[in-house]
Amino acid sequence: MKAFETYHPIVLFSFFAATIGLSMFFMHPVYLAITIFFAISLNFALRRRSFFKDWKIYVPLFFIMAIINPLISHNGQLVLLYINGNPLTLEAITYGIAISTMIVSIMLWFSSYNVLMTSDKFIYLFGKVSPVISLTLSISLRLVPRFRRQLKQIVLAQKVIGMDYTSGSLWHRIKCIIRILSILITWALENAIDTADSMKARGYGVTKRTAFSIFIFERRDGYVLTIITLLFISNLVASFIGVTTFDYYPTFGIVKWEITSILFYTSYCILLAIPLAIEIRGALKWRSLKSTM
Repeated sequence: MKAFETYHPIVLFSFFAATIGLSMFFMHPVYLAITIFFAISLNFALRRRSFFKDWKIYVPLFFIMAIINPLISHNGQLVLLYINGNPLTLEAITYGIAISTMIVSIMLWFSSYNVLMTSDKFIYLFGKVSPVISLTLSISLRLVPRFRRQLKQIVLAQKVIGMDYTSGSLWHRIKCIIRILSILITWALENAIDTADSMKARGYGVTKRTAFSIFIFERRDGYVLTIITLLFISNLVASFIGVTTFDYYPTFGIVKWEITSILFYTSYCILLAIPLAIEIRGALKWRSLKSTM
C-alpha cells in the first residue's frame, strides 16, 4: 500500500485539485520545471513498473506538440531561419516546449490520481452531495480500463481460433477486426444489463440512499489538509500579484529571483512535494521496521 494512499480521501482530492488546477495555468519556466519534476517523481514512486511503458506515449506526444507550435505560430523577434518564407522563431519553439511540458505534467498528475483516488473514495466524497452524478462518474472512470482488459482477452481468444487481425489478407484482417468489435460491443451491452439488474436487485433508488465508509478523518489528515490549503492560497496570491506570469511574445520576459519570488517558488515546490515526501517517509519507516525484525 502507498503511504499517501492511507490518508483521508478529502486530503487526496484536495491535493490533486490544487495541483492540477495550478498546473493548468502556470506557464512560468520555474513553475513548469517544478511541476514536471515532481509529476515525474510521484508517478515513478507510485507506478514504477508501468512508468517506463507510458513514456512511449509521453515522449512522442511531447515532441509532436512542441513542434506544432513553431510551425503554426511565427510570432517572436529572435528568428532562427525561414521555412517557405515563414520565420521560425526561438520564442515560438520555447512556447511550444512550455505548452508540451504543461500538458504532459497534467497527464502525469492524472495518472497518479487514478492510482490513489479509487472509485470508492470518489463516491464517499460526492455520494451524499449528488449520488447520481457520483455513480455515473465512477462507472465512467472504470469503463476504459475494463474495456482494455476485455479487448485484450477477446483478441487472444480470437487468435487461438485463427482469427488473428495482424496476419493474412486485408479482407481477413477487416473481418477479424469487425468480429472483435462485435464481441466487445455485445459484452458491453450485456455487462450494462447485468449492472442495471444488480442495482435494481439491491434496491438502488427505492429509498433514501445510505453509505458505508471505513474512512476516518484523523489528526494527521487535518495537518496535511491545512498545509495544502495554505500553500494553495499562497500560490493564488502569487498569481494575483503577477509572480507566476511570464511573457513569451513578442520576446522573453525576465525570470525574477527576488526574495518574494523565491518564497513563492518555494511554496509551490513544497505543495507539490507533499505526497512524495510522505512516500519517502513511509518507505524509510518500513525499511526501519524490517531491519528491527
